[in-house]
Amino acid sequence: MDFGLSEDQVLLKDTIRRWVESECPTTRVRAIMESENGHDAALWRGLAELGVPGLAIPAAHGGAGLELLDLALAAEELGAACTPGPFLACAMASVALVASGDTAAQARWLPRIARGEAVATVAFGEEGDEWAPERFGTRARRGEITGQKPLVPYGAIADLLVVAARDDDGPGLWLVERGAPGLTVTPLNGTDMTRRVAAVQLAGTPAVKIAGGRAAHDRSRDAGLVLLAADAYGGARRCLDMTVRYALTREQFGQPIAAFQGVKHQLAEVAADLEPALSLWWYAAHAHDHIRDQAERHAALAKALLTDLFDRTARVATELHGGIGFTWEYDLHLWFRRAIFDRAFLGEAGYHRQRAADLAGW
Repeated sequence: MDFGLSEDQVLLKDTIRRWVESECPTTRVRAIMESENGHDAALWRGLAELGVPGLAIPAAHGGAGLELLDLALAAEELGAACTPGPFLACAMASVALVASGDTAAQARWLPRIARGEAVATVAFGEEGDEWAPERFGTRARRGEITGQKPLVPYGAIADLLVVAARDDDGPGLWLVERGAPGLTVTPLNGTDMTRRVAAVQLAGTPAVKIAGGRAAHDRSRDAGLVLLAADAYGGARRCLDMTVRYALTREQFGQPIAAFQGVKHQLAEVAADLEPALSLWWYAAHAHDHIRDQAERHAALAKALLTDLFDRTARVATELHGGIGFTWEYDLHLWFRRAIFDRAFLGEAGYHRQRAADLAGW
């Protein structure tokens, strides 16, 4: 049995890697993240021309019709390059639209998302780090939604919000369009400046219900967990590579610091943890499409382990760089900040470990 990637998947990764290396070096990352809205429309159009936003969108709606694993491979490369933009937001919104089964909403929005013409996002979590739909306070009634969503990725520029709320029938998903009456979007200054977030308030805002129950929400959330895990793996790998190169050139007492046993051990421990983690998020992505009865648990496990590992790797890398690792001018802090977002968004590691244990019946 072949547990590796297909030739097409390897080509996909290589193509995205070469493109971001050419089009989005860290100088451009910095320029985008320091801009007013943290979004470069030209960069997003370039990714759309590569087909990245449409990778998992059905071919009938202008996408490539591929699987979550292919989308996660793109997330890995974008994470390794610290690429700014609404990739995660659009991916989760697309999965929600596909899972909703609402053909009218799919026909209207999915082609535009695939072409990079529309930015879509998800408004899921609520105050108090609450990510469980059955406890959301946002309510829908008679085609209107009222509530608050404190962490909406790229909410300030989104043309479409997929909002998780509850009505008399329980949890569900509703669509809210940009500029709708009663919709207030407040950009926030987050730690990760490459993925902007906004606080969204809805006050009797017109909305269209596209899915009842938790199924569509959970499919979108689980896809987001896997994509965050893949992003974390790419970011952690980049931090490790940067630190190895630095340790081989930085000298103390007449020799590279890579010769010191303490440095060797820390780098070896990170590498030993990182390498087997690759198969965890690969399997979680595979399960999303092929082993659905296990998908929810494996998405939770992948998110918990990989984002914790990214956080630890970024901290070790910063410490081994010494004073330079803590400076604004050195690029390492870009991934340090990204690790904080990956760890927090959609729930912390402890929350998902508890979910995984509950799902396993422990």
